[in-house]
Parts: sequence; C-alpha cells; structure tokens
Amino acid sequence: MGPAATADFLAKLVRETPATSDQEHLRTLVWSDATVPDRTDAILSAGPSPLPRLLEGVHLLQSAGAAIIAMPCSTAHAFLPDLRRASAVPILSMIDASVRRLRAAAPSILRVGLLATTGTLVTGLYQDGLRERGIDAVVPPPLLQERSVMRAVRLIKAGELEAAEQALAPAVRSVAGFGAGMIVAACTELPLVLGHQAENLPVFDPTTALAQDAVALARRLPRPDHTKERP
Repeated sequence: MGPAATADFLAKLVRETPATSDQEHLRTLVWSDATVPDRTDAILSAGPSPLPRLLEGVHLLQSAGAAIIAMPCSTAHAFLPDLRRASAVPILSMIDASVRRLRAAAPSILRVGLLATTGTLVTGLYQDGLRERGIDAVVPPPLLQERSVMRAVRLIKAGELEAAEQALAPAVRSVAGFGAGMIVAACTELPLVLGHQAENLPVFDPTTALAQDAVALARRLPRPDHTKERP
C-alpha cells in the first residue's frame, strides 16, 4: 500500500529470484494504490475500512492473470481472511513467512523486539505466530510506540528517511533493553531505515521473507508457453 514499501518489495523480489537473464525472472503485476484508507486507523476504529479497496485490488490482479498475490503490508494482514475468501488464487501471508523463516534462521532465539504499526500490534498477529514457535515478542511502551515508531513510519511515508531513522532509535533501544536478541522490522516501511543490525542486534526483514515465499511458490508453477500465442 505504501509506494516506497511496494518498491522495496519489488527490489527484493528481483534480488531473491535466481536468474541469469531477464527471461528467467518472474512475470509481475503491481497494484500500488496509495489511496487505500489507513489500515491502522481502521483497526483502531478511527477511520474507514480499507477492505473494499483491497478487494478491488485482489479482483484486478486476478482478472489480469495473477497466479499468486503477495501483500507487503503487515497491518493489512488483519483483513487477510476476508481477502482469501474472495480470491481464487493463493494470497501469501507475510506473517506466516516471517515467523517460519525467522525460526529457521535463528533456531535458538527466545525473544525478539517487535517494531510495527500500532494497528499491527493490536491485532497480535506477529505475537501469536511467534509465540507458537516459542518466541516471546517485546514491544515499545505505548507512549514510545507513538512518538518513536509511528512517527518514524509517517516520516518514511513523507520521504524523510534520515529523520525517520533518528525517530526510530529510541524504540530500538527500548526493545533491546528488554532483552531482545533480534529486531523484527514488522512494518514494511521500517526496513528502509533499518540496516542489517540495530543496537548490535540482527534485524529480521519480513519484506524479504515474503519475497522469498513468493519466489519459492512461483517457481513451482508451470511457466507460460509464449510460443502458443504466436500466429
């Protein structure tokens, strides 16, 4: 939904595809609609539902021939059950991809620092998924969540990346102080300002996890035979 996060996902989709030529990459359709109502506002009952516009996107992609749908917005996953019921093709879960790949990458980790929008935190989707794999998730205190994480997200959306990085730093220090062994950048804007490490902790990127799952599934599908389209 965020255009910068969408562009970041596309870059990671290309990076994660094993290809030596253009023709070996995935055929990709992009529906990037920045007018979708704010997902956090909707979850907190402060704004209109994004579901009608999300359903519009699902139908548009299906009608254009998409065989898989990936949605690089953690907060929008609150609406994933409704979207899946309306879709004839698989819609991947970034949360499932993340908790599975995080556990595989760090089999001994017990606690992570979860940085996400307030809407994502309220749904508990990441917390529940991590808990099922024996991982505790710590989050910033409510005031710091608003002043640090949400401010950083808004700054990223405004293109002010340096200011966003500075705004996010207190939240990173907070979860690191709670004993986290890894930072999870669970809002797809945050990887734009977080590197591979923060406060000497590794950073896990759900956008990359989603791209990896998308590539893995797409490569199992039959590739189109363009010769049949020739007259």
